[in-house]
Amino acid sequence: MSLDSARLDTALDTARTALLAERVAEGHWEGELSSSALSTAVACAAMQHVQTATGTEEHCALIQGGLHWLAEHTNADGGWGDTTKSLSNISTTTLCWATFHAVPGALEEHAEVVAAAEQWLTKAAGGVTPDYLAPAIIARYGKDRTFSVPILTHCALAGKGRWKDVIQLPFELAALPRNWFAALRLPVVSYALPALIAIGQCRHQHRPSWNPFTRVLRNAAREKTLQVLEQIQPSNGGFLEATPLTSFVTMSLAGCGLPDHPVARKGIEFLHASVRADGSWPIDTHLATWVTTLSVNALGEDLPDDARAPIREWLLKQQYREVHPFTDAAPGGWSWTPLPGGVPDADDTPGALLALKQLGQIDDASREAARAGCQWLLDLQNRDGGIPTFCRGWTNLPFDRSSPDLTAHTIRAWLAWREELPELANRLDTALHAAARFLAQSEGAGLDGWAPLWFGNQHAPEEINWTYGTAKVLLALNEPAQIALPGGGLRVTRAKNALLEMQRDDGAWSGFKGGEASIEETALALEALSGVTEADDETQAKLVKARDRAADWLVSQVESDAWTEPSPIGFYFAKLWYYEKLYPMIATVAALSSYRRLADKPEETVP
Repeated sequence: MSLDSARLDTALDTARTALLAERVAEGHWEGELSSSALSTAVACAAMQHVQTATGTEEHCALIQGGLHWLAEHTNADGGWGDTTKSLSNISTTTLCWATFHAVPGALEEHAEVVAAAEQWLTKAAGGVTPDYLAPAIIARYGKDRTFSVPILTHCALAGKGRWKDVIQLPFELAALPRNWFAALRLPVVSYALPALIAIGQCRHQHRPSWNPFTRVLRNAAREKTLQVLEQIQPSNGGFLEATPLTSFVTMSLAGCGLPDHPVARKGIEFLHASVRADGSWPIDTHLATWVTTLSVNALGEDLPDDARAPIREWLLKQQYREVHPFTDAAPGGWSWTPLPGGVPDADDTPGALLALKQLGQIDDASREAARAGCQWLLDLQNRDGGIPTFCRGWTNLPFDRSSPDLTAHTIRAWLAWREELPELANRLDTALHAAARFLAQSEGAGLDGWAPLWFGNQHAPEEINWTYGTAKVLLALNEPAQIALPGGGLRVTRAKNALLEMQRDDGAWSGFKGGEASIEETALALEALSGVTEADDETQAKLVKARDRAADWLVSQVESDAWTEPSPIGFYFAKLWYYEKLYPMIATVAALSSYRRLADKPEETVP
């Protein structure tokens, strides 16, 4: 390690202190998601459609606040991105533009903003009529209709789209057992069931099928599927704690004459409760469970002793103990949030398992929680050996497929608890071999590495964040048990080479070769590379030099107070972006801590 140790220690202490200071009173972390133009637009539209349907004006203040926020946060080109740091895109710009048309008086008050948006849309799609916008929206998402259908529904309800462009979602299928859905191959992903029901009914109301049998069937299924919708709605009204999904459901119910339905009323309550002081809405309420597990795992042994017990108890309380009413997920998983709209998933569950192991105090309670969590992930594993997000084999769309980043995270969790759970050892070994085969099969061509599911890079070709995916895989491959598997060492070499190939001249990383540097991506790459050791002296020297350059860049960002600035790296699979306040802080602590541990290894010095 060539970086001055005093300089490194000062930066690391600064980062740790700042991260620890972000804890809430109960001792865990809550974080803060970025405000979203997409969320704000659809929230305003949902409330307006409810007002129109009920003949009231009770939401006017919130609607006007949201529109003013949108008007103040356009990009210089006249369009909107999902966040204040996102590039303009056709989906969010269309949603914002249609919302201004939906609200009485908004076109006159914000004429310049609307005109600029129309210019952007004309340039991007060729025009602002449905003949131009509908094909452009559909082309953006391809076969996955999870977002294209809600967007086109939003346009139709605002009078700026056509119902014939909105495909009919088979909402009647929601009356069937949930385990049938995988065989049906629905055109929407698992988490979109509420939208499937509400939008499907709205489309049926406005443009029913020409087939009389189908019309009768759907009319007969309306009440039953509305009951399903009511059953899966969280107690606070927010589906997935997500403003967009909740808003699409609410506006669709209002659009088919049901503004006073209990689901719509609770949806409105959620929107009122989740609006921010500046008039905006975030993509999701918060990611408390996720950022807490990430923080615990980043701090490691440096987490104060008096902080461990409260976090451990809080984390144990977040594990799901009953079958989830939304996805039918078995007990044992963790969600991203302790709020009622959360759903257990295959990223938060491994994160929680790793955090529980890191927190120590392996007693009966933590061992039972770990057994249930590992079992939950075992049952989720797909036939290809990979791990999907929510539901095993629900659809063949990207969101529901196995993904390298989730699989790698799960591998680390299984390995962390394998010795503590001898009753699961044989099954875990089988699952680990299958997961390793999946990672081998999912490697990208050339030196690209592994493409993740959850985190993208908006500047990258196809918006794929190769750095994130490859770093997550390398963290798993660095585990001795993984290296020992057939081909494990070769995959480590490939992952390492892919990351080194993407490193910038200044020592930092973007999500792809040649991209703009970010704190998150640089830190993730450094953390992953800090676990690699080469037997060949020349190769090891190159690796050490790369790590030193990355650490120097990251320390410089801490010294200049630039290290807490987050980047939009959100859901690339859905072309939906967000950023989180704590991500760069957590990643910096994890990376510099991993790098600091290398100081005790004499072989890490470059002559």
